[in-house]
Amino acid sequence: MTQILEATFDGEVFKPLTSVKLPKNTRVQLVVNSSDTTPAMSFLDIAEGLNLQGPSDWSLRINEYLNSEAEIQE
Repeated sequence: MTQILEATFDGEVFKPLTSVKLPKNTRVQLVVNSSDTTPAMSFLDIAEGLNLQGPSDWSLRINEYLNSEAEIQE
């Protein structure tokens, strides 16, 4: 009999998320397909986490700052 079950792993044992209709101590074979449940971070979340420092007009004069044409004043 084949069943597809979802389970969590607590570091020692797999715990099914739904009830399993098998007699106790039934030997089974597990095929593990882990799903990444960590949500992907957006670019803005990552950039915000960098805590970058810069002048208040950075976004207005970015090309000048990148090309070293402007003096950075904070």
